[in-house]
Amino acid sequence: MDKLLLIDDEADVRYSFERIFGSKDGLELSTAASGEEALDLIPQIQPDLVIMDVRMGGITGIETLQQLREFDTKTPVILMTAFGTTQTAIQAMKHGAYDYILKPFDVTKLEELVAKALDAARSMKQVVSYEPLLEEEDYDLGIIGQSAAMQEVFKTIGQLASSDATALITGESGTGKELVARAIYTHSQRNDRSYLAINCAAIPENLLESELFGHEKGAFTGATSQRIGKFEQSDGGTIFLDEIGDMTLATQTKILRVLQDGTFERVGGNKSFKTDVRLIAATNRPLEETVAAGDFREDLFYRLNVVRIKLPPLRERSEDIPQLVSYFLSRNSPKPKKPKTIQAGAIALLKDYDWPGNVRELENTIKRALVMAKSEAIIADNLPSEILSGHSEEGPDADGDDFSGLSAKLFRWARNNPDLKVIPAVERELVINALKETGGNQVQAAKLLGITRATLRKRIEKFSIRQEISVE
Repeated sequence: MDKLLLIDDEADVRYSFERIFGSKDGLELSTAASGEEALDLIPQIQPDLVIMDVRMGGITGIETLQQLREFDTKTPVILMTAFGTTQTAIQAMKHGAYDYILKPFDVTKLEELVAKALDAARSMKQVVSYEPLLEEEDYDLGIIGQSAAMQEVFKTIGQLASSDATALITGESGTGKELVARAIYTHSQRNDRSYLAINCAAIPENLLESELFGHEKGAFTGATSQRIGKFEQSDGGTIFLDEIGDMTLATQTKILRVLQDGTFERVGGNKSFKTDVRLIAATNRPLEETVAAGDFREDLFYRLNVVRIKLPPLRERSEDIPQLVSYFLSRNSPKPKKPKTIQAGAIALLKDYDWPGNVRELENTIKRALVMAKSEAIIADNLPSEILSGHSEEGPDADGDDFSGLSAKLFRWARNNPDLKVIPAVERELVINALKETGGNQVQAAKLLGITRATLRKRIEKFSIRQEISVE
């Protein structure tokens, strides 16, 4: 039975709650007339949800909440106020309130909020937390993953350790190309020398050449003094050129010369300088296609492509998500020595999402969830709506065709309750029905279920559905 505690110094409010919740099945209502009385009562009755007024005689609702959080970090608390000021809202959420409502309240909305808060309380009690999955040294580099694709990346980094070979890192935005470049440097023989990272796309074309190679005084308008470039500064060290596919052909020519004979000239000068630099490059563009289009020098491409490291998108290594989440929780939790945990159902949702923004998007999602979490554990409700619905805004439902029927709700419910034995059978039947209804069209079936096509494919393979229905 769920236990609800109301704290309010107005007898009329306590009476109203008795009428609304006092006779509800499965709910036990207790009341207190002050914060002081409630703080004595809470350890005895251990409520599943606390609702209290902000302004009371004695200590306020905010002060009561602060004291409650010192010994109870999980119980959801809803604050009530007749004064809906910005400061009240900020203070309520800052101190860990689940939500707050304005007096006089709408009974239907109040009942919906109470039901939602009690559901969250039950979820918190059923938390399956992931213990830290990494060794201490894994946190230093921040490249996380036990998938086969990431193991190949790690092997290649190790093979590059004793070499000065040029490396080309490719992959979608947000996959961690700069982290891989830094790992190559850290394990190289040049790790005691300089390391400079330059984003070629972030520097205007007319300034990039000067940034890399320097310039002489008077070389162009504004060049009031001589400047030393990155290749000159990094002699003996390592340079990482990110988004090298956005570099102009003129600058590409100079990069090619550095790779061929280790020489360059400052902008506006005619003296050649020698440099010994290990070059690591990265791009999210398909360089082979860029070469074919004439936008990237073919000879430079082959010079860069000595050792290729291709980083997989996160959607292709979803088995790494629990480890990544563990890492981001450890790095971003307000209390690093006691990081927050995450519910198993929330992990399941994260693993089912397509992650168009890859690892960077996952990190931002965890940062947001840490802000939204009302307890020491992140639950599904703390995740963004696109993850709860199973698709990104750029995904299959971007055209606004949002299926909200019973099958979609059942499917999402199934994913949120992975421990119930009936779920696989429910999922399988829903997928089969969706495919039959759409004539085996996976795109339409995914829309019907409110999930991505990638998630649908996982379910088809998981349940061997190809044996029963012809699908695309």
